[in-house]
Amino acid sequence: MGSPVTAPIDRRTLVSLFARLRTGGGQANPLPAYDRLMAMGEVVPAPWGGHLVTSYRLCRRILADKSWRVPDHQWRNSRNDAARWRTPASQQIGNSLPMLNAPLHTRVRGSVGNLFHPNSIAALEPSIENTVETLLDQFAGQLRQGPADFCALVSEELPVVTIGRWMGLPPSDYALLRDLTHDQVHTQELFPTTSQLALSDAATARLRRYFSDLIRERRRRPGNDPVSIWLRTWDDLEPDRSVADAAVHALALFMILAALETTSHVLSDAVRLLLESPGQLELLRRDPGLVPDAIEEVLRYDAPIHMISRVAGADTELGGVFVPAGEMVQLMAGAAHHDPAQYADPHRFDVRRRAPHLSFGAGAHYCLGSVLARLEAKVLLTSLIRRGMHLRISTPPQWAPRVAFRRLVSLHLTPA
Repeated sequence: MGSPVTAPIDRRTLVSLFARLRTGGGQANPLPAYDRLMAMGEVVPAPWGGHLVTSYRLCRRILADKSWRVPDHQWRNSRNDAARWRTPASQQIGNSLPMLNAPLHTRVRGSVGNLFHPNSIAALEPSIENTVETLLDQFAGQLRQGPADFCALVSEELPVVTIGRWMGLPPSDYALLRDLTHDQVHTQELFPTTSQLALSDAATARLRRYFSDLIRERRRRPGNDPVSIWLRTWDDLEPDRSVADAAVHALALFMILAALETTSHVLSDAVRLLLESPGQLELLRRDPGLVPDAIEEVLRYDAPIHMISRVAGADTELGGVFVPAGEMVQLMAGAAHHDPAQYADPHRFDVRRRAPHLSFGAGAHYCLGSVLARLEAKVLLTSLIRRGMHLRISTPPQWAPRVAFRRLVSLHLTPA
């Protein structure tokens, strides 16, 4: 277990550490920065205000504790930094399901039901398997001509095809939705630049138009797709059709934003980590039944989201540090997943570890799409193992310069 901060933390050291993390090089290997951060204590004053939480035990406790809140629309509007928290993109995120607090969160989450219960997942699996086989055939074709980018050809395609088909969206729109998602996510990053916020706002505006048009279309021609079902559900819940449409609009937009960026990372990073750990890959070759365990270890070792925001609902004590009501804390999940108090030899990638993690959150805001993300990863890795997966990384992977949301921009592979 870590100990409370007992000595002042050098602000310049922290600023330098996060500046390094924001670079492509820092993203390529963030573990040294996380080691330094954890050495400062379980709760560390953030240079920009609030606190950073580094230990697994405290991150887990906060995520599961209903007294801690998410930074919702109301909280964002109370901030002085309007340029950061009151932009169109930030306001859109503040109204999405992960950024709602009870009782509104309870109502909205209840309206979608159990999206991916066993029956619906079983129905999706054949389609996912067919998509994986098609994408890997295309990838193999590219490999015959030289190194091929696994990110562009497989890991960025599978999630958008899967969620697009599920929602009944035209395949011709998939590329647009994927690109808009990459731009929109900037507003959820740690201190995005002015230009990044402008990109995020522009993407948000286009996504709003897209899903407004979609809802109008599903009103005219309802079906059995999720958007049509949500419209019928909200018509029963809410007599004001404009309110019902707004609720479904937020749900549909959220599903796209949540399904693409994070799942793409899990898929590409699973391949990267296995190719960088040939002994672990050999374990999967000998026992493909370990694939689900390997996916959980990927989620622990390098989660798609490394920083999660929470707000104190009341004055509280956290790891020996006073946190006033309304103050934001940043849960450093990427560091917590390498906490030696929780994991033996935490920097070792071990597909047989079978340890808990925080990649899908905990408590009331546990990720709705966790089952689908795991299924996509399982189908993809199973197919790669069956095909041999005799590949190697031909050039160093390239990372987006972020802190919170991980993204492999390119993963060029060649036959081994």
